Amino acid sequence: MRNVQAAGGRAALRRRGRETLILLEEIPPEWRAEILRRYLAAAPGARPHLGLGPTDPLAEFHRIAPRHPTFKIRQCPRATG
Repeated sequence: MRNVQAAGGRAALRRRGRETLILLEEIPPEWRAEILRRYLAAAPGARPHLGLGPTDPLAEFHRIAPRHPTFKIRQCPRATG
């Protein structure tokens, strides 16, 4: 989280020798609950890290959301000039 903030949200994804520049925009805690729930449904290996399952009440996800930074990923605009 601090690294993302220090970099102004800029990051690089490297895969198979290619690099894509991205911007990470933090999602406010009050919007994270449903995102975290859907993430657990798609990534069962994440369940031990959050301590919940995808069928747990949404209120439980709201309770833990402030402790779990969540980001929207956007592609960086290309520099011109």
